[in-house]
Amino acid sequence: MLRHHRVTVISSASAVALFVWTAFIGAQAPAAPQGAPPAPRQGAAAPAQPPAGGRGNALPGSESGWATFQGQCYRCHGNTARNGAPTAWAIRQMTPERIYGVWSGGKHPDGQSLSDIQKQRVAEFMSGRPMGSIGAGEAKSMPNQCTTNPAMRDPASGPAWNGWGNDLANTRFQPAAAARLTAADVPRLKLKWAFAFPKGMTNNAQPTVVSGRVFAASDNGYVYSLDAKTGCVYWSFQNGSIVRNSPMVGAVSGQGNARWAVFFGDGHANVFALDAQTGRQLWKVRIDEHVVARITGGVKYYDGRVYVPLSGSEEFNSGQKDYPCCTARGGVVALDASTGKVIWKAYNVDEPKPWKVSASGVQLYGPAAGGVWNAPTIDTVRGALYVGTGDAVMPPESPLTDAVMALDLKTGKVLWSRRATENDLFMGGCAGPNRGEQCPSTMGPDYDIGNSPILVTLPNGKRALFAGTKGADVLALDPDANGAVLFRVNPSGQAVGFSGRGRGSIVWGGASDSRNVYYGMGAAGLAAVQPADGKTAWVFTAPQAALGAAPTTIPGVVFQGAGDGRLFAVSATDGKQLWQFNTAQPFDTVNKVAGAHGGAIATSGAVVVDGMVYIGSGYGISSAASGGNVLLAFGVE
Repeated sequence: MLRHHRVTVISSASAVALFVWTAFIGAQAPAAPQGAPPAPRQGAAAPAQPPAGGRGNALPGSESGWATFQGQCYRCHGNTARNGAPTAWAIRQMTPERIYGVWSGGKHPDGQSLSDIQKQRVAEFMSGRPMGSIGAGEAKSMPNQCTTNPAMRDPASGPAWNGWGNDLANTRFQPAAAARLTAADVPRLKLKWAFAFPKGMTNNAQPTVVSGRVFAASDNGYVYSLDAKTGCVYWSFQNGSIVRNSPMVGAVSGQGNARWAVFFGDGHANVFALDAQTGRQLWKVRIDEHVVARITGGVKYYDGRVYVPLSGSEEFNSGQKDYPCCTARGGVVALDASTGKVIWKAYNVDEPKPWKVSASGVQLYGPAAGGVWNAPTIDTVRGALYVGTGDAVMPPESPLTDAVMALDLKTGKVLWSRRATENDLFMGGCAGPNRGEQCPSTMGPDYDIGNSPILVTLPNGKRALFAGTKGADVLALDPDANGAVLFRVNPSGQAVGFSGRGRGSIVWGGASDSRNVYYGMGAAGLAAVQPADGKTAWVFTAPQAALGAAPTTIPGVVFQGAGDGRLFAVSATDGKQLWQFNTAQPFDTVNKVAGAHGGAIATSGAVVVDGMVYIGSGYGISSAASGGNVLLAFGVE
């Protein structure tokens, strides 16, 4: 249990003192004004078109772009004093076409040293959206526009799936009254409609369904409002950067005619509130100033506040010897839902400080990382918020990394934490001759808790908080006893705490009904764990399928996505398969996007509302299926 550790909590009064990246890239590097367009580099070429063939079958997502930037570009672009080059933050304000065009003009010194796909990945990561996506997905240009836009009802007044976990406890369970789908109905599910995200080419964000509308986002930087039954489109909004988290709808006031807002975060650490009725932007706030701060976990709305998880991309290749590793930190930020004002901000790692100058003259910093990759869980009994935290990148390790952390809802003060893995310093880029002195002498297993804790009421009336580690361990903690460990088990059959590879892994989350807690464990299958004692009730496996996406459950049924693109439904009683559908195929879509196709279902899970099942297909990093760009809706034939 946490006893003596200080966590930075920033109140609304000191919000202006947010972490500023330029303090760590050199005193001579002035900060770029937020939103100000950077001056073009002298001799830069005109914006280029995307490479022929588009993104093809390359791995979806652009995380490798930051790795390339760290290793190849940071020596010049980390400090404006070198050759007048723009800072990393200035480059992040550019469009992907503009960044790519610098190399295509033939005047950039590294233009010949990078492959075309490396250039594209750098351009897409730094800008935060795919090439060719700007203006390419406007609803007004789609053939499936809704003819009317009826007034939205209260999201709580009818069947809904609002946000990542569907409830404050993040159970990912849909009761029978809202599901309107039974185990007997499931074998008769048929595809009703498909919607494609233009130029997105990957689809990672889980949709939200409220008031008969689907709110969905994708890597193309667009958020859409669709009719839940037909897939016609009400409106679109392009935020300027990738959206990989589940939106959430909540009430707002003082915003004109807007009654309900849809909230989400993006790849530049911006949080948005849009009028759910029209798509009009109500407010936008950037919650962290670090150059690679981002929001990947779903936001959580509760009682007039929006709670936002904060993570970053710094560790992808931070072991490069020329990179001044590392300064990014994870945390949680509480915002006023109606205004976006910062109420409090809590980091789970102390402020990084200079600790060593490497032999090559690079200043190194620590501690760092501990990203929060998951949607917060709300405990109204304790007035607490729970999140899982990532591993540390630089020493000293915080006891709040690789942990379940409890924060006070009102103030952000740490109430308690329970660490799952010790000695887990981990960073990319620590192999080969370009390894930097910042690399840990012993690399950790990278067994952080990237998924949302699940709050469960046990058969005896007591409560338990569940979380899974990347090592496939399931922790059950007592939220009413400062996180005391109730049990720790590994449903994949390996010993608890086993650090070898080739085992199961819990990355994206679990689900729980009154019977079991369910976790997708990748290659080890989908496991049902009895919440009272941790015993494994059953494990469902499918040939050549990694079942790592977050599961979803309704009475009697568990839905589970696979890395090869299949969506399974299995019996919650014994794990026997009830239904499957292969999403890794081409689709004719309601918005008539050419070449629309599904791919891997490796992260987000199914959403079940009012007799329909919705699933995004196409996020395929480290999965058998390639990327895809569709949202699919199923109903009973």
